Amino acid sequence: MVDVAFAIPGDLNTPTGGYAYDREILARLPALGIRARHLQLAGGYPEPSADDLSQTQALFAGLDLTNVLLVDGLAFGAIPEEIIRDVRVPIIALVHHPLGYEPGLPEERAEQLIASERAALKFARRVIVTSPFTKRLLTQEFEVPPNLITVAMPGTAPAERASGSGDGQEIKLLSVGSITPRKGYPILVQALAPLSGLDWRLTIVGPQDRDRAAFAELQAAIARHKLDDRIELTGALDRQRIAEAYAGADVFVLPSLFEGFGMVLTEAMARGLPIVCTTGGAAAETVPDDAALKVPPGAVEPLREALRQVICDADLRRRLADASWRAAQQLPRGEETAHRNAAVVRGGGP
Repeated sequence: MVDVAFAIPGDLNTPTGGYAYDREILARLPALGIRARHLQLAGGYPEPSADDLSQTQALFAGLDLTNVLLVDGLAFGAIPEEIIRDVRVPIIALVHHPLGYEPGLPEERAEQLIASERAALKFARRVIVTSPFTKRLLTQEFEVPPNLITVAMPGTAPAERASGSGDGQEIKLLSVGSITPRKGYPILVQALAPLSGLDWRLTIVGPQDRDRAAFAELQAAIARHKLDDRIELTGALDRQRIAEAYAGADVFVLPSLFEGFGMVLTEAMARGLPIVCTTGGAAAETVPDDAALKVPPGAVEPLREALRQVICDADLRRRLADASWRAAQQLPRGEETAHRNAAVVRGGGP
């Protein structure tokens, strides 16, 4: 049996797609003959303090030489080369998306993270990514040989088809994701503001404490456009309440500036929801073209026009919804994702 230490920063129960992926892998690997233990790193990543890095170095130094070290990308790219270089066991990097591609970073910090991640990846025996897009990005921009990269797309659980609002009068828009600059929520508010004469309501589900400045910016945008009675910010919800939000939605909207995969998009597809999304990063490929209206990231006018169409045209919503539901039947499940990760771990051992 292979032993793997899965190094993940912060609270494993954090309600984001990346942490959900990690939890799923940790839970499923033992059934596949791999002893997996959670190696908790400090929560400061991807901006670790000196103490965070010292703790990481000590944890890595204490690993049994029979272990494989799997490191989540939220930390991996921010760990200095001198720490990664001294690790005595085989390293596998799990890259959700490169840290330096996070929108909203100062240009200098983005460049530092890209350089740091490029250097760290040279010491990874294998790399797991969650989308073909990210594989291409690592190959082209981070000099990772493609034969070392395995794509293990997130598994999507089957779900009942969304029933929607029912009466077809008020169109319920739903967006799910942490409130951070990358998610582009103020752009969504700006796009919706001139559509206030149409009958719609937007619910944004997601943690509000990941970036306090981004949350304040979103609140200010809602107030500035006088949409407080049309837009609800629920904060993080448990799985049951998120499922209820999907079930009651008429349209799913994701205005992200960049996605390494976009797990909420496949969750929306699993409910057969029509989708409006951007082409930021992997989002362009996660949803088939016939299941979504796609617009360039950050483009307010095209997003507004896509929203106007989907709010006003019931036939369009039905066509997109049917395509979304059909595509969902072909999505990988959690078992397939775990098997792909397990194969890499076995191949990455000593």
